[in-house]
Amino acid sequence: MTTATATRTAKSEGSIADIFTSLTNEEHTALPDRFIDLKKELWKDSLVESWRQVLEALGPAIEEIEFKGSDIVPRVSYDEIVQGLTQEKIDEIKKIGVIVVTGGVPKGQALGWKQSIRDYAKVNVEHVKGFPPDNIQVFEIYNSKAQTEARTHPSIINTQKFLLSLWHKSDPSTEVSLETPMSYFDRLRIRQPGDSKFTLGPHTDGGSVERWEDKGLQKVFSKLLEGGSNWKNHDPFDATPRLGVIQDMYHATNACSIFRAWQGWTSMSTTGPNEGTLRVLPMLSLSSAYVILRPFFRPKHPSSPSLKFEDWVPDVDSPTFPGSSIRKTQELNEKTHPHLQLARTMVSVPKVEPGDQVYWHCDVVHAVESHHKGAGDSSVLYIPAVPLTVHNASYIRDQRINFFAGLPPPDFPGGEGESKYVGRGSVDDINTNEGRYMYGLKAFEVDDSKALSAEFVEKVNRVLV
Repeated sequence: MTTATATRTAKSEGSIADIFTSLTNEEHTALPDRFIDLKKELWKDSLVESWRQVLEALGPAIEEIEFKGSDIVPRVSYDEIVQGLTQEKIDEIKKIGVIVVTGGVPKGQALGWKQSIRDYAKVNVEHVKGFPPDNIQVFEIYNSKAQTEARTHPSIINTQKFLLSLWHKSDPSTEVSLETPMSYFDRLRIRQPGDSKFTLGPHTDGGSVERWEDKGLQKVFSKLLEGGSNWKNHDPFDATPRLGVIQDMYHATNACSIFRAWQGWTSMSTTGPNEGTLRVLPMLSLSSAYVILRPFFRPKHPSSPSLKFEDWVPDVDSPTFPGSSIRKTQELNEKTHPHLQLARTMVSVPKVEPGDQVYWHCDVVHAVESHHKGAGDSSVLYIPAVPLTVHNASYIRDQRINFFAGLPPPDFPGGEGESKYVGRGSVDDINTNEGRYMYGLKAFEVDDSKALSAEFVEKVNRVLV
């Protein structure tokens, strides 16, 4: 593979705060009037019945979450994944949309990665950037040796293969290999006790207004927009409509532009609830239905809103999409999405040890605890599960070019990145063929057992050059 020239325009310099109003205390900006036309285009009278049913279904779901708390999040060992999970456990994971995998990476190895990163940051201290700038908790570091080793660790790769196997193709000809994980670079977090600045509010990744505006994402959520009881037929694990979507219509810094099936992280610390960890809304399909329908309805009495169905009416004459802004992520709070009752339903993931992995479906509402009340650091490497597609391969090509140069990956804040860092990761830190495939360093070969047909492989290899 050649290094060539990246095809994607570099994003402006910045940090994770650029896409979250919850980190900057900004107000969501009003959307242009063309969003009224979009609402009217998507509106069907039968959506009223969908709205009624979704609100009704939320009641028992909220009660279950509040009763179970963090225990509602499925927790399995890496050995169980290797041996094979029961269909009951798989169904539970798909319903909740979140999973904790324990024991995949040896504890000492994960702690070694954290120390390696600390050493890397110390040696290059004059170049290190992140959020908040005066006391960094989330580092703009993507190319450390530790991250390179972790992304290509056999246990992490095998976990990703299992997670991708939970997806399927409604059209068998869809050009995606769910058996072939690729490496999508992301940052790392070393959050110190007492921090209250890295407070990511509830949000979903993968676009904001794009969810309704992009024709591809309209297909992803088509069942939720058909009206009546059709929302119950939404399949969040169908990969077919996910190809060809545009999640970053406005080229926003930090906006994921590829098909990332699962976002995830690998822990480098012992961290539990109230210790600066991840929070999730553990009802994947139901919360997706509510989020998609929410812009089409408003309370009759905004000054004293009620949660009752009869106190909400259709809203197709305003450009309002609650929690949505151009060039931001999709955010949620008690005011914008009141029926989700986020104060009751957002739960912290269970306690994890160094080497444990946590993953959540790309549509899951998630957040970060507002205050780290623990005694030790809360540290993770963000490593998602991403399948091979032609578009994803195109992104991996540009990411590989930036990796060689020590620059940030294409979706993230630009600038000189780690180009002047001493001791960053390199191809020499990837010691397996599988790792080299994941980094776009090897041409793929035809393999029908992995849905790698001759035509698909030819397209992938062509964009990787």
